[in-house]
Amino acid sequence: MGEELDTDVCVIGAGPAGLALTLMLLRSGIRVTLVERSTGFRRDFHGELLQPGGQRVLDELGTLAGAAARGAASLRGVQILEREQVLLDIDYGRLPAPYDHLLALPQPHVLQELLAACHRLPGFTALEGHRIAALLEKRPGSPCEGAVVHGPDRAPVTVRAAVVVGADGRFSKTRALAGIDAGRCTSFVHDVVRFSLHAPRRATGRVRVHRGPDSAVLVHDTHPDRISVVWALPPGGARAAGRGIGDIRRELAGILPQFADLLHAQLGSMADLTVLDVSASHAREWVRDGLVLLGDSAHAHGPIGAQGIDLALQDAAALHPVLVAALHAGEPTARRLAAYQERRAPAASAVHRMQVVQSRAMFGGGRPAAALLRARAAGIVTRTPIGARITRRFAHGRDAAGVRTDLFTVLPDHRVLGGWTPLRGRRG
Repeated sequence: MGEELDTDVCVIGAGPAGLALTLMLLRSGIRVTLVERSTGFRRDFHGELLQPGGQRVLDELGTLAGAAARGAASLRGVQILEREQVLLDIDYGRLPAPYDHLLALPQPHVLQELLAACHRLPGFTALEGHRIAALLEKRPGSPCEGAVVHGPDRAPVTVRAAVVVGADGRFSKTRALAGIDAGRCTSFVHDVVRFSLHAPRRATGRVRVHRGPDSAVLVHDTHPDRISVVWALPPGGARAAGRGIGDIRRELAGILPQFADLLHAQLGSMADLTVLDVSASHAREWVRDGLVLLGDSAHAHGPIGAQGIDLALQDAAALHPVLVAALHAGEPTARRLAAYQERRAPAASAVHRMQVVQSRAMFGGGRPAAALLRARAAGIVTRTPIGARITRRFAHGRDAAGVRTDLFTVLPDHRVLGGWTPLRGRRG
């Protein structure tokens, strides 16, 4: 039968959302078993731009400074350029300190800091190298009572829990096992290729989107002494990129002449490029009795606007008080958990809509009158108070969810504060 564990919450996936929620729950006296299929965070990471909204969540958890100290690049804002002329300048310096900038913060730095904080608290069990294999249900659709996970040796581990949280990304196995449709949609229809270049003394201090005739290239500083390059092409363009690395270098050098030397020196083969799956999705159902979907498992987004990590962290902050209240009431039901989806689904939908608008701004197209209208809109964003409000929405999202630190009852030295009584010896 394999090993059996008893916990309050089983979190599947140790990404930013899963780890942030785990830390919040542990600080609230709730036992958590965290299941992660990789070991030592040895996996591919794509997103690293952290908006002020996500910075705030990590800061309130006490992990932002430590993560940034591992290595990060501060970016003042976002610019869209065409032929080296700035069409749009979103200046984060308009925002109040300390969240008046973007951070290019490698995900492993965030995850390592969050995980270290979890290990300093009681009630934490980490199952690295384990994959979810089944949900514990008396029958399909009945309340979820935990999960069966398989370790590296395929030995099953039964994790009995009052709630299972699927935080395992856009291709969530938890969601698939529950029979919940991902709800794919087309807010971003372009192909996306990513790579990075060693670029000492080439920092710009901004995220810059360089528009070409049929594509756009996003470039930003990253740690250490590198630039991250994300190339968005018309649908099918990534497959057409198979025409050869020489053609690719020449096309990119035409859009990024200031980095032409780096492109020719460092892009040696097609293996240096990563084609990303950037499909958007929005599941209709995020909660069931004993089951919650979090972050990309519930809603995935395209890369425009660098919103994914921030949405995930804010999801965790919004779910935390709902989950604590449901567990202490002994009712982790869909009815009790629905408040989380009701709060966060509009924020996720707003990002989908925003990415459609941003995609048009990046790629242009259409008649000259449309180009003139875009230029005037860019001027409004750059120079007026309306632009300042747009910048705040861009930076913090529709729902600037913060951490309910008033629900924290346990300190890292295992001292118990007043307030909630930590759950022990029972499951919800």
